[in-house]
This record gives sequence, C-alpha cells and structure tokens, in this order.
Amino acid sequence: MQAKQQRLLALLALLLPVLLVLGIWLGGHPSDLPGFMRGVFLADHETLAVNEAIDRVAHDYYRPVSKSSLASSSISGMLASLHDPYSSYLSAKELEAFDEPSSFAGIGVAVDPKPGGLEVVRVFDSSPAQRSGLKTGDLIVSVNGRSLRGLSTDTSTGLIKGPPGTDVQLTVKQTSGQTRTVTVTRATITQPVVASAMRTYKGVKLGWVYLATFSEGAHGELREAIDALLRQGARGLVFDLRGNGGGLVSEARLVASTFIPSGVIVTTRGRSQPTVVLTAAGDAISSSVPVVVLVDHDTASASEIVTAALQDHHRATVVGEHTYGKGVFQELEPLSNGGGLKITVGEYFTPDGRNLGGGGVHEGKGITPEVLVSHGVDTEHGLDIALRTLAAQVK
Repeated sequence: MQAKQQRLLALLALLLPVLLVLGIWLGGHPSDLPGFMRGVFLADHETLAVNEAIDRVAHDYYRPVSKSSLASSSISGMLASLHDPYSSYLSAKELEAFDEPSSFAGIGVAVDPKPGGLEVVRVFDSSPAQRSGLKTGDLIVSVNGRSLRGLSTDTSTGLIKGPPGTDVQLTVKQTSGQTRTVTVTRATITQPVVASAMRTYKGVKLGWVYLATFSEGAHGELREAIDALLRQGARGLVFDLRGNGGGLVSEARLVASTFIPSGVIVTTRGRSQPTVVLTAAGDAISSSVPVVVLVDHDTASASEIVTAALQDHHRATVVGEHTYGKGVFQELEPLSNGGGLKITVGEYFTPDGRNLGGGGVHEGKGITPEVLVSHGVDTEHGLDIALRTLAAQVK
C-alpha cells in the first residue's frame, strides 16, 4: 500500500511541470481551448490584463498614482467607449452628492434677467420669498436701494444672496404696475421639488404647479400642492415641466396617476430585463378639472413619459415647444468600491406605442405640443399662453 502511494506521488511530481508548461502555453494561446472553456478563460484573461495594467502603471509610472484612481479612470473610459451621453461612472463621493438635494443661501426664487431688473419666474414653496408675498411675474428693480438696471445677472443675484438670517430689502414692480418695497430674511434654501401659485386669467382662478425633478417622493409633494390649489378654488391646472430633465420612472408613473385614473402609463423594454407595463395607480383628481402641460426643449425623460401619457390619454393639452426627445432610461447600479454605474438599460414607449428618441441613445423628435410657442416659452409669455389655453377649457 505504501509503495503504491509512493508511485502515485512520483507520477504527480512528473506531471506538475508538464501541467505548468501547458497552462502557460494556453495562457498565450486561449483560442486553442475548447469552445465551452474559451469564454471563461478569455474573460479571466482579459480581467487579468486590466489588473496587470493597473499594477504596472501604479508601480512603474514616473510619479505616484493610486490604484483606486486608475481603476476609476478605467471604468470611466469603459463607459465613455459606449458613446452614450446618459451612461456614466460615479465615484463614491459623486454618488453621495448625487443623492443629496442641492441647497443655497437666498430667498427662494428663480429669476430671469430683464432690462429693468430681475423677473421672478418661480417662487419656491415655503420659502422666505413666498412668505413675503413675492409673486411670479414681479420685477425686482432694486436691492437695498441699489438699482439693478444695467447690472449683470451675476451682480444682481449676488446682491440678493447673503448669509442666512440676514435681511435684504427689495423694491418690486408688480404685474399690476404698482411698486412696493419688501424686506425678506434670507435662509438656507433646499432646492424644492414643487412650486405652486394661484393665477387669475380674465377673472378665472387657475392653479399653476411646477415640478423640478422626479425624485423619490415627488408625487406626494405634487399632490399636496394640487389639492391645496383645488381647495382654494382653482378651476384648472397648468402643470409646468419646463426645464425638468427627468428622474425616476417609478415616480413618473405615480405623477401621471395624479391625472390619469386608469390605463397604461408607460411600457419599458430592456435587453436583460423583461418587458414591463406600468399602469395608473388610481386615486386621480377629477377628470372634470382641465389640465395644460407646459413644456420646453429641456423637458426630458420622465417628464416626457408623463407628458406623453397625458397626451395619449387625451387628459391634457400640451403647450410649449418640442421636448428633448429621449427614448431610453437608466438605472443606478452600485459597485463594491462605493461608487456606481448610471447606465442605459432599456427603452420606453408611450401608451400609443411611441418611442420619443431617435433610435437608441440618440436624441429624437420628442413630443409635439398641440399649442406651439414660437418664442419666449421659458418666460412669463410662455406661462401666459398656457393660462390662456387653460382658461378657454374651463366650463
């Protein structure tokens, strides 16, 4: 028995050098492997080559370079090779910032430059500006007694900004033509998801509600604002999606369900995922409330999903200019280094079967509004046309 074990050990000792040489040879000639093994070996071989390149650069390059930065660069380069503007690599730090809402010190308004000052185009909900009575369409003509006429936008907005808790005095020309002075206490403003206001057009009370992004929970904030406007007597709604570049498809479904009681909202199809048909969640507002969706060329992705659903279901009139034309959607996939991949995983189709893109990741024709705004869609002029269109539908 002992002699037999000794012969076996001797045989293994002879075979090991042969197997080692064979392994080295096959490492340089993977194409000679059997088909069922070649894919696995090649994948491992290519992964080893990437790791080997990172090791050599980290060790031999003339100045120190960390392996982690080289690995991040290799991932970024891989995604860049896709030529997909929507797919990217996020480092751990970038991924953390990606999930955090942006904030700034100010009064809580969005403005457009005008020859006489800054026109208020949006007043953020629960902001110092809203509490001080500033309205969309107001023109800020001076700050702390200094006229804004002739000043650059950066200089003008810089005068309004300041440390939280400090006061700023604004002279405001209202849409009625009257001028008033108001003191606003600055605060740290978290970029709001929703802004809303009651507007009156030829004696008809109309609600305006703006959605900045389709982040998690956006549908709930939107619904609260809409319900408040309806309780205040709004007889129709302008749903403002100008500049909204999208967000979560799941939120798009829920936002669309605010207006659409039943039926298909969007269909998604991907190579590694089954076809998914997302339908309305229920509990929509009354279909007797007319709705206008206000869009521009920066209305994209989830915004287009919602706009197209309302258009295909004949639930709203679309006003503005052609939307961006994005027909694909992305998912954020975490990596073991704390970073993540934001990659295109599929295409989406409207209830009528339209894909709004130009094929794959290319920009397409987007949504064609029923009421085209040839110029000034991103100013008060665009909102005026939306309000006029809506007022004509109020019964």
